[in-house]
Amino acid sequence: MVAEAPAILLMGPTASGKTDLAVALAARLPVDLVSVDSGMVYRGMDIGTAKPGPDILARAPHRLIDVCDPAEPYSAGRFRRDALREIAAIRAGGRIPLLVGGTGLYFRALRRGIAGLPDADPEIRARLAGEAAKRGWAALHARLMEVDPAAARRIRPSDPQRIQRALEVYELTGRPLTELQAEDGGAPPLRSIPLILASPDRDLARRRIEERFLAMLQAGFVEEVRALYRRGDLGPALPSIRLVGYRHVWHHLAGEIDLAEMTRQSVVATRQLAKRQRTWLRAEPDAQWFDPDDSNLVDKVLKYLGRASG
Repeated sequence: MVAEAPAILLMGPTASGKTDLAVALAARLPVDLVSVDSGMVYRGMDIGTAKPGPDILARAPHRLIDVCDPAEPYSAGRFRRDALREIAAIRAGGRIPLLVGGTGLYFRALRRGIAGLPDADPEIRARLAGEAAKRGWAALHARLMEVDPAAARRIRPSDPQRIQRALEVYELTGRPLTELQAEDGGAPPLRSIPLILASPDRDLARRRIEERFLAMLQAGFVEEVRALYRRGDLGPALPSIRLVGYRHVWHHLAGEIDLAEMTRQSVVATRQLAKRQRTWLRAEPDAQWFDPDDSNLVDKVLKYLGRASG
């Protein structure tokens, strides 16, 4: 039965062509698409997240796009709950869930479960961000080293989002994040076929990242961020504004860097993100890799899915 078919997980680094492949598969298979992207959840953040346009969404609707405001936090735990709900609804309709995106933490939460961590606390987050503005994130990282050394060794001093979350969890529970994560409830009840789309040509992938960012600028990315900047209720401490590209344009609009430096920093940060994503993907068990430049890509993926789901 289709309702019992495993979910298809289409993963890959940024700018690898995942959306194009997902849409092509949707034209050939009885699948419904679910976005697995920590940026596409936010309304009004379209260009910089490479959100599918209206024409694509009309042909191949994506669930879990535009589900919250940029001022609202969205966690891996919330994604897991939302995704499992959507998967159940898709299967109840007799179709196959196809989850597509590049946010490794979300895929991991879905496949392996997630610790019972508390929801975000806006007051604690705002206070920690205020402390960081005065003393620097290095000082908060030092505090994290005192309360959760394992997390501090794992989290870079230059990673404010994860430092903030680890300290927030400690304040809310009185227990280290590392300790709570070790109590993970186990793998979720999800049968899946994991696919990875990534070019073996690293130089080509790097060029595509630069070309895509320049295309985003041409499409009005700065104007998109300017609309967020003018709202007055958003700031660089929010997860939405800390997204690659958005934080760099934000600094540009604040007068901290010029357009050329903003472009350079954004491209470098996106390439670093893609490198981290590849590192994560190499650790994924049982995943089948595909080359986005293979002229027979769709047919090869369909053939593999036929074998894997049989």
